[in-house]
Amino acid sequence: MNMLIWRYLALTLLTVLAISASSTADETRLTAPPEGYDVRREGFEHGKIELIEYDSKTVGIKRKARVYTPPGYSSEKKYPVLYLLHGIGGDENEWHRQGTPDVILDNLYAEGKLTPMIVVLPNGRAAKDVGPRDPIPRQSPAFAAFEQDLLDDLIPWIEKSYSVQSNRESRALAGLSMGGGQSLNIGLKNLDTFAWVGGFSSAPNTRRPAELLSDPAAARQKLKLLYVACGDQDSLFRISEGVHKKLDEENVPHLYRVIPGGAHDFKVWKSDLYHFAQRIFRAPT
Repeated sequence: MNMLIWRYLALTLLTVLAISASSTADETRLTAPPEGYDVRREGFEHGKIELIEYDSKTVGIKRKARVYTPPGYSSEKKYPVLYLLHGIGGDENEWHRQGTPDVILDNLYAEGKLTPMIVVLPNGRAAKDVGPRDPIPRQSPAFAAFEQDLLDDLIPWIEKSYSVQSNRESRALAGLSMGGGQSLNIGLKNLDTFAWVGGFSSAPNTRRPAELLSDPAAARQKLKLLYVACGDQDSLFRISEGVHKKLDEENVPHLYRVIPGGAHDFKVWKSDLYHFAQRIFRAPT
């Protein structure tokens, strides 16, 4: 019996060390994107971004979102979907205006580095009369209400309107700042809906690490990728760092990225999208 116990402990230690080594190796590979990664290029087919409206029973109105379809999009093929969320001062247009996601993804497709996917850019503020200029206390309930809007209204509408795969392994959720907090809050709570989750410079709306990981065993089993990143010059760095430490304590595999000199801005978030998008909807390497 003693020998069996020692063998179990040794195997457990080796597993933890392997996870740690893998995480460190992943982090060292995440260098800054190459020059021109976010500059529009010609000579190949580009994806398309369109503005759509969907019925939100949660809010009681039609709500807007932007949808990116990849180059060569065809109804004869089923695509996975990334839901990409904005920050406290944005809406469905913020990523499109400042983050050039279509350009970044088009360039990656041209280089053969991306699994073809649809990207949905929602308004993460689920309310009739609340906008980005309202005081944060007034916005907070609308950001919380977005979870129901996303799960009950937007995802079903996308899956009826586009040629997409409708299983958890084919859904990813990520966002910046306030949207990063939403992604961690919603994604880690709904592991039967999302297998790929990313928090980019997550804001103070992020739940406490212990609350995020109510079931560490389920997270270890179900998550295909959990990406946590922040610039080391970001005033919100402690939030991502706290999440990372809790994940380490619970031995939940994740990719933790610290961007040297990174602030709370789109230079960091575009870089996060560049790295995150290449790692979702594919088998681990």
